[in-house]
Amino acid sequence: MSRRKDNYETSRWLKFKKWVDGETDLLSIGMEPEVPVSSEGKERRRDLARRKAYDQELIRLSAEHADKTAIMKARSIRYFQKFYKVMSVILCLGIILVLLWTVASLPVTGNADNPANNEVAARYIEKGLQETGAVNIVTGMILDYRAFDTFGESCVLFIASCCVLVLLRLDADSKNENIRKMIAESDDRHFEPKNDIILQKCACVLVPVIMIFGIYIVLNGHLSPGGGFSGGAVLGSGLILYLNAYGYDRMSRLFTEKVYKRTTLCALTFYCLAKSYSFFTGANHLESGIPLGTPGAILSSGLILPLNICVGLVVACTMYAFYTLFRKGGM
Repeated sequence: MSRRKDNYETSRWLKFKKWVDGETDLLSIGMEPEVPVSSEGKERRRDLARRKAYDQELIRLSAEHADKTAIMKARSIRYFQKFYKVMSVILCLGIILVLLWTVASLPVTGNADNPANNEVAARYIEKGLQETGAVNIVTGMILDYRAFDTFGESCVLFIASCCVLVLLRLDADSKNENIRKMIAESDDRHFEPKNDIILQKCACVLVPVIMIFGIYIVLNGHLSPGGGFSGGAVLGSGLILYLNAYGYDRMSRLFTEKVYKRTTLCALTFYCLAKSYSFFTGANHLESGIPLGTPGAILSSGLILPLNICVGLVVACTMYAFYTLFRKGGM
């Protein structure tokens, strides 16, 4: 009885509070006509209740499945990280062991059977000038006996520059607002012209000297120490100095992305075709028809001089391309 009384008083108190708050009207309570509910309506209500319960259960199961999937992904990532660390350590230890085993198996220094004393090195020294026409034996070995190795190195430089171009280039025509913002932030052309008088005056004096010295190193690679790699590096440094002194707008009159691509492609193509012809004739004991010239003259050593020029162009273009790409994402 006391519980019923408490519930009755509580319900009356709640009704009075709602009436005071203006939520209900005490005079209208109990005056609403009761709408009879048919059996079909009851069945619909039951169906709605069942569907609601089914949807809630489905949501609960989906949440549980998502939690389990996230947990499994986190575990797999942890396992992969542990496996990656373990395999990295094993790989490093394996490389160290192989290197130590190789060093332990090297012949004693000064042994007559060492590779440094075999017939290959002797042929380079004894017949290098006669067969290649190059006074610089190292250049004759690199660009004649082992020319395809040098061609592979030049191709590595070209492929590396292409990879950097793909990874760092920013497309100015992109519709993405974030990419446009990155282009604006990375492009330092709005700081030009810098008008650094000291740098520009020094560049006026140094750039011509650097370029002439680089050309000299490339053209005299078969006569003296130097060649395409060292001369190309000097030429690339001259281009970089000119760029820093006068900016991209002035440099673009001389060197653009199209110039880089065409120069590199032509140099590598000529290198490949020339040495393919040379090796084909040599392997079939045929006369190549390419004169070696007089040893010591600038126009001598057969194909070594034009091959040095090709290598120098590839190295210079690659150095400049790397600098511009890492500086602002484009040429």
